[in-house]
Amino acid sequence: MSAHWTDRFLAHITDTPAGCWQWTGYLMPNGYARISVAGERQYAHRVAYEAMVEPIPEGLVIDHLCRNRGCVNPEHLDAVTQRTNVLRGESQAAARARQTACVRGHAFDRTNTYRAGNGTRKCRKCRTAARARARRRQGVSHVSA
Repeated sequence: MSAHWTDRFLAHITDTPAGCWQWTGYLMPNGYARISVAGERQYAHRVAYEAMVEPIPEGLVIDHLCRNRGCVNPEHLDAVTQRTNVLRGESQAAARARQTACVRGHAFDRTNTYRAGNGTRKCRKCRTAARARARRRQGVSHVSA
């Protein structure tokens, strides 16, 4: 007789000093833990959340607050939108979204910020200065209205 999935689940957990429940079973190449439940492969952190917290609401994903993809501790997991999950992360996109100023220190606020064609935020003051430098290089002293 095969063991119930909860017995197999618990057998693949070890505690870490950080409080994570580190998965010792199969880890996918991207670092996420996986387990088979009723013959279906599932992410172990999602199984843990649904078994010990609540069903994951439609349209939400599970964020690892500890940033450890192999952690299945439900206290380290939070159901959030994909956008929130990405913005909480450590990717370049997340870091840029957290920026409050351009590289020259000008504030990213309503009046000084515009969106480039690729969706990135750009600084109006820097664009104005760059255009003025280009006009000076080209020998244009002023622009006609």
